[in-house]
Amino acid sequence: MFTHIDCFSGPGGICTGFHAAGFDTRVAIEYVKSCVDTYIANHKHVHVIFDDIRNVTSAQVLPYIPEDGIDLVSSGMPCETFSTAGNTSRSFYDDRCFLFREGIRMAQISKAKMILFENVPAITTKTIAKNSKKRIVDLLKEELDQAGYANHIEIILKSTEYGVPQRRNRFFILACRFPDWHLSPPAPATDKEIPVSDALAGLPNIIPNSGKEGKKYLKTSSEYADLLRDNIFWKLLGTPVCGEISYHMSMKHRACTLERFALLQPGESLKDLFIRYTGKEREELQSRRVLPKKMFIKRNQRIKLGEPSATVTSHCLDEFVHPIHDRALTVRECARLQSFPDSYDFAGGPYITPHIYKHIQDKYEQIGDAVPPLLAYAWGKKIIQILEENANAANS
Repeated sequence: MFTHIDCFSGPGGICTGFHAAGFDTRVAIEYVKSCVDTYIANHKHVHVIFDDIRNVTSAQVLPYIPEDGIDLVSSGMPCETFSTAGNTSRSFYDDRCFLFREGIRMAQISKAKMILFENVPAITTKTIAKNSKKRIVDLLKEELDQAGYANHIEIILKSTEYGVPQRRNRFFILACRFPDWHLSPPAPATDKEIPVSDALAGLPNIIPNSGKEGKKYLKTSSEYADLLRDNIFWKLLGTPVCGEISYHMSMKHRACTLERFALLQPGESLKDLFIRYTGKEREELQSRRVLPKKMFIKRNQRIKLGEPSATVTSHCLDEFVHPIHDRALTVRECARLQSFPDSYDFAGGPYITPHIYKHIQDKYEQIGDAVPPLLAYAWGKKIIQILEENANAANS
């Protein structure tokens, strides 16, 4: 089995896909406690280091690494300073912009054959300083060259082409320390987009404010929903098929919020309501708090059944409304859109917490910040193919 170190591991999206593909993750490094709790609950075989990666030493890593080195290091460093979704965060220039160096350092410590970097596409336009013209990715590639990983490719992949039911694009750099190895990205797994209807198939409706959790599957299903219930595909312990739904409970909504949701047509968001309702009509809705005083562009979008959702982010609880029912999505519904298997246990963190804590992420934040496991699976299969091809060449 091929070996892997998971840097900036989050709740385990990359590890979940890699494990299904055939990787053995030896070490994971994460500094958000709730993510660590979720990771450990699902990947008990992995040695998880709960710390800032900059503090992690070779002595903490090497006991878990084969003598001839690790096959792959993955490094999905925090994307807040690169994302265009938050212009305030993007304007920051601090040491988070250079955390890619830690992935390179871990690769050198573990004598990794390959490194996979992952981030938002906007990283390709972020500069190293406010008044500089030099891009972060150019510096990253320079330092890869200096570290002995001069053989590298970069690409932006569309998650929809790998069976993920959301329009989520991600930037990747795959680097290798062997100059003669041929590197290439995974070929698209499908030419058919998975719609939200397939993603949510089999999940019952949950009544807002009822406090009840839906645990029994409906008789209806889809090929996608069956895949997420297939514990054999995901190489998960227990029964072959997930038998009971978890984390499928609606959050509490005020009556005025439920009234707002009822106004939304498929594809519409809070922005559309501000366009539709003006003057006295808007003021009346605002007086009853059906509409807020301020318009938020990315808020309360009723996703469409017949197409993939927009990108699932750490703010997905506030950003998405169920395509049919007047409520926000449940944790399990968001996990479905991200392609987490139904058996996945989001053990860490509360259901909701303010987005101000460094070491606490609620369950929605964990899901939104993760790499979709099916996208990771595609990379895992491709990287194993590269490793096998070059191992065979070396032995011939």
